[in-house]
Amino acid sequence: MTRKKNEIEGLVDDMIASSDEFVKNLTSVLPESLASSVKMFQESNVSNLKMIKEFLNKP
Repeated sequence: MTRKKNEIEGLVDDMIASSDEFVKNLTSVLPESLASSVKMFQESNVSNLKMIKEFLNKP
């Protein structure tokens, strides 16, 4: 089970990192109104992913 938790945590970390990079590149070409919406969505997504990691680390 520990191995699966580590794999899931690794996937979550990769998802956060790749989505941060994607949003950075995307918002540079979007109008400011759309860019701010994408940034807010990303913040929510990262928050949810971090909650998943916390849940996995509960005893």
